[in-house]
Amino acid sequence: MSSNPIEDPQTAAIEQLERFGLSAYAARTFVALASLGTGTARDVSQVSAVPRTRVYDAIEELHERGLVDIEQSSPKQFWAISAETASRTFEHDLQHRTEILRTALGELEPVERRAEQRGVWTVDGQAPVTERVLDFFVSAEEEIVYMTVEELLTEDLIEGLGEAADRGVSIKLGGVSTEVQERIQDEIPGATMFESLWVWSDTSAGRLMLVDGQKTLVSALVNGTDASPSDPRSETAIWGEGDTNSLVVVLRAIFTWRLDSVE
Repeated sequence: MSSNPIEDPQTAAIEQLERFGLSAYAARTFVALASLGTGTARDVSQVSAVPRTRVYDAIEELHERGLVDIEQSSPKQFWAISAETASRTFEHDLQHRTEILRTALGELEPVERRAEQRGVWTVDGQAPVTERVLDFFVSAEEEIVYMTVEELLTEDLIEGLGEAADRGVSIKLGGVSTEVQERIQDEIPGATMFESLWVWSDTSAGRLMLVDGQKTLVSALVNGTDASPSDPRSETAIWGEGDTNSLVVVLRAIFTWRLDSVE
């Protein structure tokens, strides 16, 4: 798990730099220079625990990536670019890598993707589950029925529901407080609110969703409210797709009964 950047900025910065592909010595060297402003190999070694003989290799790695400038003096002085410039550099690098990945994976996809993903599939972790829900929102053509605990109704999901509504998709939302209902109806005037099937606070339920009567997802909070959203054990979901999919058939029957009873 990543360190808190406020409580331990040095460790947090080193961890992130390594995730961006820097070697451990290069990451430690850059962080040392960021705190020093400028420094020699000896200075860097003293504050970074990087052996002096390895500082030069780390500097070369950083210099090649445009993260460090070198003054041709004796001894040589090294200067790290600003936090803002470094962040921008890594952001551009990440965007470039993402575009390459998207293009490469797109080329690998079959010419005709199967229209229906048969079976019942599992997803673990709040972030992956949320991404799957957003994918389903994007694919919706007629109707989204969505029930959830309030803490899982993030800004991204509200925005996704709004975009679907703008396309003419019917939105039905349940399981949230009166205050949140009012907010949703302000942002998505055509949305229909309905009462939950049960008292969510008495259960570990996370989300229930049915899209176009064809795709459904059910999730549970499996590690309590104290679990980090990045913890893969924090939420587990199952989803299915298709007219005859058993999960879809059951959820469609439940939602149809509930929505018909409140109309």
